[in-house]
Amino acid sequence: MRTSWRNASLVAGAAVVLVLTTACGQDSGAAGGSQNVGATALPGEIGDVGADQGLGAGAGDARSAGPAAAGKLSVTADDELGALVTDGAGRTLYRFDADTAKPPEATCEAECATAWPPVPADDALAGEGIDEELLGEVTRADGTGQLTIGGWPAYRYAKDTAAGDVNGQGVNGKWFALAADGTKAGADRPGLATREDPELGEIVVDGNGMTVYRFLKDEAWPEPVSACTGACLEKWPVVAPVEANDTKGVEKKGLMSFTRPDGAAQQTIDCWPIYTFAGDKAPGDTHGQGVGGTWYAVAPDGKPVKR
Repeated sequence: MRTSWRNASLVAGAAVVLVLTTACGQDSGAAGGSQNVGATALPGEIGDVGADQGLGAGAGDARSAGPAAAGKLSVTADDELGALVTDGAGRTLYRFDADTAKPPEATCEAECATAWPPVPADDALAGEGIDEELLGEVTRADGTGQLTIGGWPAYRYAKDTAAGDVNGQGVNGKWFALAADGTKAGADRPGLATREDPELGEIVVDGNGMTVYRFLKDEAWPEPVSACTGACLEKWPVVAPVEANDTKGVEKKGLMSFTRPDGAAQQTIDCWPIYTFAGDKAPGDTHGQGVGGTWYAVAPDGKPVKR
């Protein structure tokens, strides 16, 4: 295998936020009161091994059979994520946000490396759709060589038990399937879109497929006001601004951003501030639904889903 350190040039376009002039606030929510962030510990917090490394709930108990050879890498089409890299056995390969690509550095060690086995660099071959020039190797702390793609160290996920599984996608907001150039698979998805949830119906998700929520104590009129501040934001991170044309299925009326008192910019739908939930560890999770009787998934028109 060629272990070239030449990485693909990953150009990130600057997001231009389109603020619509539609007046805010068709529906008003009650202001004030407690923030209802959720009283219980989140998955991946207290009691989970290696939570700081983004293992995912219970991932410390997952065990792999050992560092299987990478084999011939190929590009596989996934219904949700589009094109992603798989190994010779069809297992999805992942990257970790705590790692770096320039220079390549692998930071997933100990229990983390049990849940996320590093892919060995030796014997890796560039198959269909893989540029051999983007394959490389990084030396881990234990002296072993780990495969890199576009500079990013590559891992498998121990809870992927069959070819085509993508159970590691989005875990703890830190783990993502690899695209052939080393970027995150599905990175070209809209910044906001909708999906059909079997229990809640059509709801809004962010660019990583994570469920988007509304806080009933926020305000939309005469301008957006977020009642989630301080510690609340640790469990309910704000959704960053997206361009109006970088959405799919979401109503454009009242689709705008505003600047919070802490200086951060936050996206709204129908002028209502929107958030994700730290307790949702993977796309499809809706653990924030109904928390405290004030947090609800968001419909395409910005209304809370209270099913």
